[in-house]
Amino acid sequence: MLTIRQYGDPVLKQATKDVEEIDASVAKLVEDMLETMYAAPGVGLAANQVGVQRRLFVYDIGDGPQAIINPRITETSGEWAFEEGCLSVPGLSWTIVRPNQVHLTGLDLDGNELSIDAEEYQGRVFQHEVDHLDGTLLVERLDEDQRRQALQVLRSRVLAR
Repeated sequence: MLTIRQYGDPVLKQATKDVEEIDASVAKLVEDMLETMYAAPGVGLAANQVGVQRRLFVYDIGDGPQAIINPRITETSGEWAFEEGCLSVPGLSWTIVRPNQVHLTGLDLDGNELSIDAEEYQGRVFQHEVDHLDGTLLVERLDEDQRRQALQVLRSRVLAR
C-alpha cells in the first residue's frame, strides 16, 4: 500500500508529467494505487496523491477498476452541484459546482486511445482527478466563504502534525 499525501504536501500543488512509456512499472503503480484507493476507501486516486509525478489516475465508481493514462478533459457543458470529498483532505466535504458533462481523452493500460463522454458522478470523478494531475486541490474550487473556513481547519491540521 502507498501513502496518500495530505493537504499541505507540496507534491499536491505540482502539475504532473505525461507518462512517456506504458511499461511494467506503470502497471505495478496502477495495481498499488488501486489497492490504496480501495483501502482508503475512495472512488478515485491520482498518481501525485501517492507522490508520483506522472499523469495517470485510477477509479472505480461501481463498474470495476479503471486506469486512465495522460487524461485530458477536452469539452465540458452544463452545471451540477454535488457534495465532494478528497482522500488528500480526509473527513471534509463541500458542495461544489462543476460542469455536468465532460469529454475525456487518454490511454488505457494497453496504450489504446480512450474517448469517454461522462456525466454527473463519473464526470465529477474525472474532473476531480484531472484537477489533481494539474496541481489543483479541491479547496481551490470552493467559493470564498467556504475556502476561508476550509483553510482554517486545514491549516490547524497541518500545524498539529
